[in-house]
Amino acid sequence: MSPQAAYEREPARRVFASELRETRYQFKEGDDEKSPTFVLLPSGIRSNRIFVVGTLTEKQRQGDQNIFYRGRVVDPTGTFFIMAGSYQPEAMQQLARIEAPAFVAVVGKPNLYTTPDGTCLVSVRVESISVVDRDTRDLWVLDTARETLDRLEAFGTTEDSKKAQEEYGTQPDVYRKIAYDALTQVQL
Repeated sequence: MSPQAAYEREPARRVFASELRETRYQFKEGDDEKSPTFVLLPSGIRSNRIFVVGTLTEKQRQGDQNIFYRGRVVDPTGTFFIMAGSYQPEAMQQLARIEAPAFVAVVGKPNLYTTPDGTCLVSVRVESISVVDRDTRDLWVLDTARETLDRLEAFGTTEDSKKAQEEYGTQPDVYRKIAYDALTQVQL
């Protein structure tokens, strides 16, 4: 079997902005440079790719030589900070064409950056972004709430959730409330 055939992409996890914003723990699985980097979500699951849907409220083009775009995508729980640059030329072109405000679906890699003063900033490096409609956004909220509640149901029974408890001191009720509050924003 070729090394290419053994390569399997990690599933893109659905996560609310307010949970991603609390993410602080990042680790590598394996020792070579191709090994994936994961974040551990406070609800107790590892992720190296996420899938988010929300409203692109603003975007900015930055840089002269190395052009990249930064943007904000808002879901019912908070804000995702997204970016796309020359390492993701397709994603950068997709983001460049979208006019804010617009509902967008984003698949990307969570990225943690610690500032010199110790503040941890969380952003999403965009792999793909496309315009969607409100129904798609509402379905994403329903699916994300369900997946968050499922993770919390299993909390404390998996290695990842035990590590999340150790790293974050996760209070499952806090994330349950976030999921239920997000559901009140959906118009069915």
